[in-house]
Amino acid sequence: MAKSNQITIRLNEADNVVVARTDILPGAEIGAEGVTAAETIPAGHKVAVAPIKQDEAVRKYNQIIGFASADIDPGRHVHTENCEFRAFARDHAFCSDTRDTDYVTGPDQATFQGFVRANGAVGTRNYIGVLTSVNCSATVARYIAERFPEEELARYPNVDGVAAFVHSTGCGMASSGDGFANLQRVLWGFARHPNFAGILLVGLGCEVNQVDFLLDAYNIKLGPAFQTMTIQGSGGTQKTIERGVDMIRAMLPEANKAVRETVPASHLTLALQCGGSDAYSGITANPSLGAAADLLVRHGGAAILSETPEIYGAEHLLTRRAVSDEVGRKLVERIEWWENYTRINDGSMDNNPSPGNKKGGLTTILEKSLGAAAKGGTTNLTGVYRYAETVSERGFAFMDSPGYDPCSITGQVAAGANVICFTTGRGSVYGCKPAPCLKLATNTPMYRRMEDDMDINCGRVVDGEADIAEMGQIIFDQILATASGERTKSEKLGFGDDEFIPWQIGAVM
Repeated sequence: MAKSNQITIRLNEADNVVVARTDILPGAEIGAEGVTAAETIPAGHKVAVAPIKQDEAVRKYNQIIGFASADIDPGRHVHTENCEFRAFARDHAFCSDTRDTDYVTGPDQATFQGFVRANGAVGTRNYIGVLTSVNCSATVARYIAERFPEEELARYPNVDGVAAFVHSTGCGMASSGDGFANLQRVLWGFARHPNFAGILLVGLGCEVNQVDFLLDAYNIKLGPAFQTMTIQGSGGTQKTIERGVDMIRAMLPEANKAVRETVPASHLTLALQCGGSDAYSGITANPSLGAAADLLVRHGGAAILSETPEIYGAEHLLTRRAVSDEVGRKLVERIEWWENYTRINDGSMDNNPSPGNKKGGLTTILEKSLGAAAKGGTTNLTGVYRYAETVSERGFAFMDSPGYDPCSITGQVAAGANVICFTTGRGSVYGCKPAPCLKLATNTPMYRRMEDDMDINCGRVVDGEADIAEMGQIIFDQILATASGERTKSEKLGFGDDEFIPWQIGAVM
């Protein structure tokens, strides 16, 4: 990376573009490159530092981020007007970059203060959840949760809250296939999540996604901390609300007995997420989060990268780290599934990046993906999972999901994530229940503008105040503090009640 007193950032010697550190005006000398700006280059955007002929690859991170749609002279702005997405062959080179992980063991292993559950799983929060099998029970579930305001919960200081998790599906759908399986895995994953001390599952009674089907499919046993009911079976809305309130009131005293105790960081599963990305995402926050993920893996924990459309064009960097051909090929199969999925829906993988991403300097999905993949750090890829499938291996894993952040994180939490790190350059406002979410800003101006939402300023990297390794350690330390109970900015703002979005696939009938 360029020194902080230079006006551009070069990410690799082989690149034919560099990134503007600040707005560059026409005629400005880009001294480190021996190039004069031919036009205004906004901060975060790319400027050509060598002639790029039409159809020639545009390279950043020493990777292909697009192809010139016209000749581009040195000093010119490189963006949507002259750089376009094209599919190209990638060498997946399965397992070629795997390496031994330098694990931290013994007294040097990091710890946090967590809630140890009866089955040995460890939570970072202590909620009671009201789950819904179908949208038809959403209002009832909300009314039940709303009957437990802060004044009442103050009598149970070890309980973080009673939260309803409502969604827009559960009926008008096939009772088999990807869509049904996604919803069932999400509900099962939340029902068994260690951040819950108790669960109440509410259905209507006649929906496709029957409560009993879920119990049978996952061998879920009812007990004091897991209760179910249906509106039809309980005698209607008001009776269901009253019955549900009584059930939760019976759970609260036992939930309040949970206390934090010292446990190793190996009990942490970290969801890696980015949203509202800009050109600095792949330079500051994402590689810094990758360094933190590497630290967590070294301490025996797990980290989950997701958003399959947002690693498209960078998946070959992950398959090279796969622990086996089978794991690598699972990732390629998911990429191919998405190519077909967008094709049959008359879409394109390049529909992502968003207008905001482009305004922030990202031109194609290839460029965005290369930056997004940096969140995954450098350790071996131990597994590839379906959406909301339980991540069973420690280490770095990939879970298939859309790039839509709330939907993706819903799957990651269902898969076992008990803490989340979310990088953003444009300024996404997001929070999650039951897993706390740390927001990582990619640039200092946005961090200062939205400091009430942002937990960590990774813009310090481009400001020259910290390097990637130092920021990774700062993030890792904050993950441990958050897992131990320190509240995030989004928790203080009350986020998390409307961000539960299972991935819907298939016809709505």
